[in-house]
Amino acid sequence: MAGESDVSENALSCANCGKPANLQCPKCIELKLPREGSAFCSQDCFKSSWSSHKSVHVKAKLSSPGMGTPGEQDSSSPGESWLYCLKRGQSRTPKMPHFDWTGTLRPYPISVKRIVPANIDKPDWADDGIPKIEPNSDFQHTVEIKSPDLIAKMRETCRIAREVLDAAARIVRPGVTTDEIDKVVHDTTIAAGGYPSPLNYHFFPKSCCTSVNEVICHGIPDARKLEDGDIVNIDVTVYYKGVHGDLNETYFVGNVDEDSQKLVKCTYECLEKAIAIVKPGVRFREIGEVINRHATMSGFSVVKSYCGHGIGELFHCAPNIPHYGRNKAVGIMKAGQTFTIEPMINAGIWRDRMWPDGWTAVTADGKQSAQFEHTLLVTDTGVEVLTGRLQTSPNVFPWLKS
Repeated sequence: MAGESDVSENALSCANCGKPANLQCPKCIELKLPREGSAFCSQDCFKSSWSSHKSVHVKAKLSSPGMGTPGEQDSSSPGESWLYCLKRGQSRTPKMPHFDWTGTLRPYPISVKRIVPANIDKPDWADDGIPKIEPNSDFQHTVEIKSPDLIAKMRETCRIAREVLDAAARIVRPGVTTDEIDKVVHDTTIAAGGYPSPLNYHFFPKSCCTSVNEVICHGIPDARKLEDGDIVNIDVTVYYKGVHGDLNETYFVGNVDEDSQKLVKCTYECLEKAIAIVKPGVRFREIGEVINRHATMSGFSVVKSYCGHGIGELFHCAPNIPHYGRNKAVGIMKAGQTFTIEPMINAGIWRDRMWPDGWTAVTADGKQSAQFEHTLLVTDTGVEVLTGRLQTSPNVFPWLKS
Protein backbone atom coordinates (compact mmCIF):
# COMPACT_ATOMS: atom_id res chain seq x y z
CA MET A 1 0.00 0.00 0.00
CA ALA A 2 1.34 3.40 -0.99
CA GLY A 3 1.85 5.97 1.72
CA GLU A 4 0.55 9.52 1.58
CA SER A 5 2.80 12.05 -0.06
CA ASP A 6 3.33 15.47 1.48
CA VAL A 7 2.20 17.81 -1.30
CA SER A 8 2.52 21.53 -0.68
CA GLU A 9 -0.43 23.75 -1.61
CA ASN A 10 1.41 25.64 -4.34
CA ALA A 11 2.23 22.35 -6.09
CA LEU A 12 -1.39 21.33 -6.57
CA SER A 13 -2.78 20.80 -10.07
CA CYS A 14 -6.29 21.49 -11.31
CA ALA A 15 -8.42 18.33 -11.16
CA ASN A 16 -10.02 19.34 -14.46
CA CYS A 17 -7.25 20.68 -16.73
CA GLY A 18 -4.00 20.02 -14.88
CA LYS A 19 -2.90 23.66 -14.61
CA PRO A 20 -1.53 25.05 -11.32
CA ALA A 21 -4.41 25.45 -8.87
CA ASN A 22 -5.06 27.37 -5.67
CA LEU A 23 -8.86 27.04 -5.36
CA GLN A 24 -10.39 24.11 -3.51
CA CYS A 25 -13.85 22.56 -3.64
CA PRO A 26 -15.72 23.71 -0.49
CA LYS A 27 -17.54 20.38 -0.16
CA CYS A 28 -14.20 18.53 -0.20
CA ILE A 29 -13.00 20.81 2.59
CA GLU A 30 -16.17 20.07 4.59
CA LEU A 31 -15.64 16.33 4.13
CA LYS A 32 -11.93 16.70 4.98
CA LEU A 33 -10.84 15.10 1.71
CA PRO A 34 -7.21 15.28 0.47
CA ARG A 35 -6.32 18.45 -1.47
CA GLU A 36 -5.14 16.35 -4.41
CA GLY A 37 -8.11 15.89 -6.71
CA SER A 38 -10.14 18.68 -5.13
CA ALA A 39 -8.15 21.69 -6.37
CA PHE A 40 -9.12 23.83 -9.36
CA CYS A 41 -7.46 26.66 -11.26
CA SER A 42 -10.63 28.70 -11.74
CA GLN A 43 -14.37 28.81 -11.07
CA ASP A 44 -14.99 27.89 -14.72
CA CYS A 45 -12.98 24.67 -14.42
CA PHE A 46 -14.76 23.86 -11.17
CA LYS A 47 -18.21 24.37 -12.73
CA SER A 48 -17.41 22.39 -15.89
CA SER A 49 -16.22 19.37 -13.91
CA TRP A 50 -18.91 19.47 -11.21
CA SER A 51 -21.13 16.72 -12.67
CA SER A 52 -18.27 14.21 -12.43
CA HIS A 53 -16.41 15.69 -9.44
CA LYS A 54 -19.40 15.44 -7.09
CA SER A 55 -19.15 11.63 -7.25
CA VAL A 56 -16.06 12.02 -5.02
CA HIS A 57 -18.34 13.39 -2.30
CA VAL A 58 -20.77 10.48 -2.67
CA LYS A 59 -17.98 7.92 -2.38
CA ALA A 60 -16.59 9.71 0.68
CA LYS A 61 -19.99 9.69 2.36
CA LEU A 62 -20.62 6.04 1.52
CA SER A 63 -17.27 4.97 2.97
CA SER A 64 -17.52 7.08 6.14
CA PRO A 65 -18.32 5.46 9.52
CA GLY A 66 -21.92 5.38 10.70
CA MET A 67 -23.43 5.26 7.23
CA GLY A 68 -24.94 1.83 7.65
CA THR A 69 -23.87 -1.78 7.89
CA PRO A 70 -23.08 -4.34 5.19
CA GLY A 71 -26.21 -5.97 3.85
CA GLU A 72 -28.49 -3.07 4.70
CA GLN A 73 -31.16 -2.33 2.09
CA ASP A 74 -32.24 1.09 3.36
CA SER A 75 -31.05 3.50 0.66
CA SER A 76 -31.22 6.39 3.11
CA SER A 77 -28.19 5.04 4.97
CA PRO A 78 -25.94 3.13 2.55
CA GLY A 79 -22.91 1.36 3.95
CA GLU A 80 -19.84 -0.43 2.71
CA SER A 81 -22.00 -2.89 0.76
CA TRP A 82 -22.85 -0.12 -1.73
CA LEU A 83 -20.51 -0.64 -4.69
CA TYR A 84 -20.31 0.13 -8.40
CA CYS A 85 -21.57 -2.57 -10.77
CA LEU A 86 -19.35 -4.20 -13.40
CA LYS A 87 -19.46 -7.15 -15.86
CA ARG A 88 -23.23 -7.22 -16.36
CA GLY A 89 -23.81 -7.55 -12.63
CA GLN A 90 -21.25 -10.26 -11.94
CA SER A 91 -18.67 -7.97 -10.32
CA ARG A 92 -18.48 -4.96 -7.98
CA THR A 93 -15.88 -2.28 -7.30
CA PRO A 94 -15.60 0.53 -4.73
CA LYS A 95 -14.22 2.91 -7.34
CA MET A 96 -16.11 4.58 -10.16
CA PRO A 97 -15.04 2.91 -13.44
CA HIS A 98 -13.13 4.96 -15.98
CA PHE A 99 -15.17 5.70 -19.11
CA ASP A 100 -15.56 8.33 -21.79
CA TRP A 101 -18.98 9.40 -20.56
CA THR A 102 -21.22 10.75 -23.31
CA GLY A 103 -23.36 13.03 -21.13
CA THR A 104 -23.48 14.49 -17.63
CA LEU A 105 -24.94 11.43 -15.89
CA ARG A 106 -22.63 9.13 -13.92
CA PRO A 107 -23.17 5.78 -12.22
CA TYR A 108 -23.52 5.69 -8.45
CA PRO A 109 -22.99 2.74 -6.10
CA ILE A 110 -25.75 0.13 -5.91
CA SER A 111 -27.15 -1.66 -2.87
CA VAL A 112 -27.09 -5.38 -2.18
CA LYS A 113 -29.46 -7.78 -3.94
CA ARG A 114 -32.95 -7.68 -2.47
CA ILE A 115 -34.44 -10.77 -0.86
CA VAL A 116 -37.32 -12.75 -2.37
CA PRO A 117 -39.31 -14.90 0.10
CA ALA A 118 -39.13 -18.65 -0.37
CA ASN A 119 -42.89 -18.94 -0.97
CA ILE A 120 -42.73 -16.82 -4.16
CA ASP A 121 -42.75 -18.78 -7.44
CA LYS A 122 -39.51 -17.91 -9.24
CA PRO A 123 -38.23 -18.11 -12.84
CA ASP A 124 -35.31 -20.46 -13.49
CA TRP A 125 -32.67 -17.69 -13.37
CA ALA A 126 -33.58 -16.47 -9.90
CA ASP A 127 -30.84 -18.36 -8.07
CA ASP A 128 -27.88 -18.52 -10.47
CA GLY A 129 -28.60 -15.75 -13.00
CA ILE A 130 -28.81 -18.09 -16.00
CA PRO A 131 -32.06 -18.67 -17.95
CA LYS A 132 -32.26 -22.32 -19.01
CA ILE A 133 -35.61 -22.82 -20.72
CA GLU A 134 -35.78 -19.50 -22.60
CA PRO A 135 -32.74 -19.69 -24.92
CA ASN A 136 -33.53 -23.25 -26.05
CA SER A 137 -37.25 -22.83 -26.59
CA ASP A 138 -38.85 -23.34 -30.01
CA PHE A 139 -40.64 -20.04 -29.36
CA GLN A 140 -37.39 -18.19 -30.06
CA HIS A 141 -38.13 -18.95 -33.71
CA THR A 142 -41.89 -19.55 -33.81
CA VAL A 143 -44.46 -17.04 -32.57
CA GLU A 144 -46.66 -18.77 -30.00
CA ILE A 145 -50.44 -18.60 -30.21
CA LYS A 146 -51.51 -18.42 -26.57
CA SER A 147 -54.27 -20.64 -25.19
CA PRO A 148 -57.28 -19.01 -23.47
CA ASP A 149 -55.94 -20.21 -20.11
CA LEU A 150 -52.53 -18.63 -20.74
CA ILE A 151 -54.15 -15.40 -21.92
CA ALA A 152 -56.19 -15.24 -18.71
CA LYS A 153 -53.00 -15.62 -16.66
CA MET A 154 -51.30 -12.89 -18.70
CA ARG A 155 -54.20 -10.49 -18.11
CA GLU A 156 -53.83 -11.02 -14.37
CA THR A 157 -50.05 -10.69 -14.38
CA CYS A 158 -50.07 -7.60 -16.59
CA ARG A 159 -52.57 -5.90 -14.30
CA ILE A 160 -50.25 -6.55 -11.36
CA ALA A 161 -47.33 -5.18 -13.38
CA ARG A 162 -49.35 -2.02 -14.11
CA GLU A 163 -50.16 -1.57 -10.42
CA VAL A 164 -46.47 -2.02 -9.54
CA LEU A 165 -45.40 0.61 -12.08
CA ASP A 166 -48.08 2.99 -10.82
CA ALA A 167 -46.77 2.57 -7.26
CA ALA A 168 -43.27 3.47 -8.45
CA ALA A 169 -44.55 6.47 -10.42
CA ARG A 170 -46.16 7.92 -7.30
CA ILE A 171 -42.82 8.44 -5.57
CA VAL A 172 -40.99 10.09 -8.50
CA ARG A 173 -39.81 13.52 -7.34
CA PRO A 174 -36.54 15.39 -6.82
CA GLY A 175 -34.46 13.91 -4.01
CA VAL A 176 -35.70 10.33 -4.40
CA THR A 177 -33.02 7.82 -5.38
CA THR A 178 -33.58 5.28 -8.13
CA ASP A 179 -32.71 2.63 -5.52
CA GLU A 180 -35.74 3.79 -3.53
CA ILE A 181 -37.84 3.36 -6.67
CA ASP A 182 -36.43 -0.16 -7.05
CA LYS A 183 -37.42 -0.94 -3.45
CA VAL A 184 -41.01 0.13 -4.12
CA VAL A 185 -41.10 -2.04 -7.26
CA HIS A 186 -39.62 -5.00 -5.40
CA ASP A 187 -41.83 -4.75 -2.34
CA THR A 188 -45.04 -4.11 -4.30
CA THR A 189 -44.32 -7.08 -6.59
CA ILE A 190 -43.65 -9.40 -3.65
CA ALA A 191 -46.76 -8.17 -1.84
CA ALA A 192 -48.83 -9.19 -4.89
CA GLY A 193 -47.29 -12.66 -4.86
CA GLY A 194 -45.08 -12.04 -7.90
CA TYR A 195 -41.38 -12.11 -8.70
CA PRO A 196 -39.64 -9.08 -10.28
CA SER A 197 -38.52 -10.66 -13.56
CA PRO A 198 -35.39 -8.52 -14.13
CA LEU A 199 -33.86 -9.56 -10.78
CA ASN A 200 -30.80 -11.73 -11.57
CA TYR A 201 -31.89 -12.18 -15.21
CA HIS A 202 -28.50 -12.70 -16.86
CA PHE A 203 -27.18 -11.33 -13.52
CA PHE A 204 -29.05 -8.01 -13.69
CA PRO A 205 -28.70 -6.83 -10.08
CA LYS A 206 -32.02 -5.05 -9.47
CA SER A 207 -35.79 -5.57 -9.63
CA CYS A 208 -36.51 -2.95 -12.29
CA CYS A 209 -34.68 -0.70 -14.75
CA THR A 210 -34.47 3.05 -14.13
CA SER A 211 -33.15 5.02 -17.10
CA VAL A 212 -32.42 8.69 -16.45
CA ASN A 213 -31.89 11.42 -19.07
CA GLU A 214 -29.39 10.09 -21.66
CA VAL A 215 -29.89 6.46 -20.63
CA ILE A 216 -31.80 4.66 -23.38
CA CYS A 217 -32.63 1.49 -21.45
CA HIS A 218 -31.50 -0.99 -18.79
CA GLY A 219 -30.32 1.64 -16.32
CA ILE A 220 -29.46 0.10 -12.94
CA PRO A 221 -31.15 1.65 -9.87
CA ASP A 222 -28.49 3.20 -7.64
CA ALA A 223 -27.78 5.81 -4.95
CA ARG A 224 -28.19 8.84 -7.22
CA LYS A 225 -30.99 11.19 -6.21
CA LEU A 226 -33.30 12.36 -8.96
CA GLU A 227 -32.85 16.05 -9.73
CA ASP A 228 -35.32 18.72 -10.78
CA GLY A 229 -35.51 18.67 -14.59
CA ASP A 230 -34.58 14.99 -15.02
CA ILE A 231 -36.66 12.53 -16.97
CA VAL A 232 -36.70 8.93 -15.74
CA ASN A 233 -38.01 5.77 -17.36
CA ILE A 234 -39.13 2.97 -15.04
CA ASP A 235 -39.30 -0.46 -16.67
CA VAL A 236 -41.22 -3.12 -14.73
CA THR A 237 -41.75 -6.80 -15.46
CA VAL A 238 -43.63 -9.14 -13.13
CA TYR A 239 -43.55 -12.96 -13.12
CA TYR A 240 -46.77 -14.42 -11.69
CA LYS A 241 -48.53 -17.74 -12.20
CA GLY A 242 -45.83 -18.77 -14.66
CA VAL A 243 -46.09 -15.80 -17.06
CA HIS A 244 -44.52 -12.36 -17.43
CA GLY A 245 -46.09 -8.91 -17.87
CA ASP A 246 -43.84 -6.07 -19.09
CA LEU A 247 -44.35 -2.30 -19.37
CA ASN A 248 -42.57 1.00 -18.87
CA GLU A 249 -43.19 4.74 -18.82
CA THR A 250 -41.04 7.88 -18.78
CA TYR A 251 -41.80 10.43 -16.08
CA PHE A 252 -40.98 14.08 -15.45
CA VAL A 253 -39.02 14.93 -12.31
CA GLY A 254 -40.08 18.31 -11.00
CA ASN A 255 -39.96 21.13 -13.56
CA VAL A 256 -38.85 19.79 -16.93
CA ASP A 257 -37.84 21.97 -19.89
CA GLU A 258 -39.92 22.20 -23.05
CA ASP A 259 -37.55 20.10 -25.18
CA SER A 260 -37.77 17.21 -22.72
CA GLN A 261 -41.55 17.49 -22.62
CA LYS A 262 -41.73 17.32 -26.42
CA LEU A 263 -39.47 14.25 -26.51
CA VAL A 264 -41.48 12.34 -23.92
CA LYS A 265 -44.83 13.26 -25.48
CA CYS A 266 -43.61 12.23 -28.94
CA THR A 267 -42.42 8.88 -27.58
CA TYR A 268 -45.81 8.28 -25.97
CA GLU A 269 -47.48 9.11 -29.29
CA CYS A 270 -45.16 6.75 -31.16
CA LEU A 271 -46.33 3.86 -29.01
CA GLU A 272 -50.00 4.83 -29.32
CA LYS A 273 -49.79 5.10 -33.11
CA ALA A 274 -48.06 1.72 -33.31
CA ILE A 275 -50.67 0.04 -31.11
CA ALA A 276 -53.41 1.48 -33.33
CA ILE A 277 -52.34 -0.65 -36.32
CA VAL A 278 -52.12 -3.96 -34.42
CA LYS A 279 -54.59 -6.55 -35.71
CA PRO A 280 -54.51 -9.91 -37.51
CA GLY A 281 -52.85 -9.79 -40.92
CA VAL A 282 -50.58 -6.79 -40.29
CA ARG A 283 -46.85 -7.35 -40.84
CA PHE A 284 -44.65 -6.95 -37.78
CA ARG A 285 -42.34 -4.72 -39.81
CA GLU A 286 -45.09 -2.11 -40.19
CA ILE A 287 -44.76 -1.18 -36.50
CA GLY A 288 -41.33 0.29 -37.14
CA GLU A 289 -42.55 2.27 -40.14
CA VAL A 290 -45.29 3.95 -38.09
CA ILE A 291 -42.96 4.80 -35.21
CA ASN A 292 -40.14 6.00 -37.45
CA ARG A 293 -42.46 8.28 -39.42
CA HIS A 294 -43.81 10.07 -36.35
CA ALA A 295 -40.44 10.35 -34.60
CA THR A 296 -38.55 11.74 -37.60
CA MET A 297 -41.33 14.19 -38.45
CA SER A 298 -40.99 15.48 -34.88
CA GLY A 299 -37.23 15.93 -35.25
CA PHE A 300 -36.16 12.88 -33.23
CA SER A 301 -34.42 9.57 -34.00
CA VAL A 302 -35.33 5.94 -33.28
CA VAL A 303 -32.96 3.57 -31.47
CA LYS A 304 -32.09 0.53 -33.58
CA SER A 305 -30.13 -1.60 -31.12
CA TYR A 306 -33.08 -2.68 -28.95
CA CYS A 307 -36.52 -3.93 -29.92
CA GLY A 308 -39.84 -5.19 -28.62
CA HIS A 309 -40.31 -8.92 -28.12
CA GLY A 310 -42.67 -11.79 -27.64
CA ILE A 311 -43.63 -12.52 -24.05
CA GLY A 312 -45.58 -15.07 -22.03
CA GLU A 313 -44.12 -18.01 -20.16
CA LEU A 314 -40.84 -16.72 -21.57
CA PHE A 315 -39.55 -13.24 -20.71
CA HIS A 316 -38.16 -12.71 -24.24
CA CYS A 317 -39.02 -14.72 -27.34
CA ALA A 318 -40.31 -14.36 -30.92
CA PRO A 319 -41.36 -12.12 -32.52
CA ASN A 320 -38.74 -9.38 -32.57
CA ILE A 321 -40.40 -5.97 -32.96
CA PRO A 322 -37.99 -3.37 -34.43
CA HIS A 323 -39.11 0.22 -33.94
CA TYR A 324 -37.24 1.79 -36.86
CA GLY A 325 -38.18 2.07 -40.53
CA ARG A 326 -37.08 -0.29 -43.31
CA ASN A 327 -36.56 -3.12 -40.85
CA LYS A 328 -36.54 -6.77 -41.84
CA ALA A 329 -38.91 -8.22 -39.23
CA VAL A 330 -40.61 -11.34 -40.57
CA GLY A 331 -44.13 -12.59 -40.04
CA ILE A 332 -47.66 -11.30 -39.69
CA MET A 333 -49.84 -10.78 -36.64
CA LYS A 334 -52.32 -13.48 -35.65
CA ALA A 335 -54.96 -13.64 -32.93
CA GLY A 336 -53.57 -15.06 -29.69
CA GLN A 337 -50.07 -13.63 -30.05
CA THR A 338 -48.62 -11.52 -27.23
CA PHE A 339 -45.69 -9.16 -27.59
CA THR A 340 -44.34 -5.80 -26.47
CA ILE A 341 -43.90 -2.58 -28.38
CA GLU A 342 -41.42 -0.30 -26.60
CA PRO A 343 -40.01 2.50 -28.77
CA MET A 344 -36.87 4.27 -27.57
CA ILE A 345 -36.71 7.76 -29.06
CA ASN A 346 -33.63 9.99 -28.89
CA ALA A 347 -33.38 13.77 -28.98
CA GLY A 348 -30.16 13.49 -31.01
CA ILE A 349 -28.65 10.64 -33.02
CA TRP A 350 -29.95 7.08 -32.67
CA ARG A 351 -26.65 5.42 -31.88
CA ASP A 352 -25.89 4.11 -28.41
CA ARG A 353 -22.95 3.18 -26.21
CA MET A 354 -22.65 0.80 -23.27
CA TRP A 355 -21.49 1.82 -19.80
CA PRO A 356 -18.85 -0.28 -17.99
CA ASP A 357 -21.59 -2.03 -15.98
CA GLY A 358 -22.49 -3.94 -19.17
CA TRP A 359 -26.19 -3.05 -18.94
CA THR A 360 -26.70 0.70 -19.14
CA ALA A 361 -27.18 1.80 -22.77
CA VAL A 362 -26.76 5.56 -23.28
CA THR A 363 -27.06 7.88 -26.26
CA ALA A 364 -23.79 8.28 -28.15
CA ASP A 365 -24.12 12.07 -28.13
CA GLY A 366 -25.25 12.42 -24.50
CA LYS A 367 -28.67 13.81 -25.42
CA GLN A 368 -31.86 12.63 -23.78
CA SER A 369 -33.82 9.49 -24.61
CA ALA A 370 -37.38 8.46 -23.70
CA GLN A 371 -39.34 5.20 -23.87
CA PHE A 372 -42.84 3.78 -23.35
CA GLU A 373 -43.89 0.13 -23.45
CA HIS A 374 -47.00 -2.05 -23.31
CA THR A 375 -47.64 -5.79 -23.46
CA LEU A 376 -50.24 -6.44 -26.15
CA LEU A 377 -52.58 -9.25 -27.17
CA VAL A 378 -53.68 -9.60 -30.77
CA THR A 379 -57.42 -10.30 -30.78
CA ASP A 380 -59.72 -11.49 -33.57
CA THR A 381 -60.70 -7.90 -34.33
CA GLY A 382 -57.70 -5.84 -33.23
CA VAL A 383 -55.65 -5.48 -30.05
CA GLU A 384 -55.99 -5.58 -26.27
CA VAL A 385 -53.50 -3.55 -24.24
CA LEU A 386 -52.85 -5.93 -21.35
CA THR A 387 -50.82 -3.37 -19.38
CA GLY A 388 -53.15 -0.43 -20.05
CA ARG A 389 -53.58 2.42 -17.59
CA LEU A 390 -56.19 1.98 -14.85
CA GLN A 391 -58.64 4.46 -13.37
CA THR A 392 -56.39 4.45 -10.32
CA SER A 393 -53.20 5.16 -12.32
CA PRO A 394 -51.52 8.45 -11.32
CA ASN A 395 -52.38 11.35 -13.59
CA VAL A 396 -48.83 12.39 -14.42
CA PHE A 397 -48.93 13.16 -18.14
CA PRO A 398 -50.23 16.64 -19.05
CA TRP A 399 -51.61 15.53 -22.41
CA LEU A 400 -53.91 12.97 -20.70
CA LYS A 401 -55.41 15.42 -18.23
CA SER A 402 -58.99 16.46 -18.97
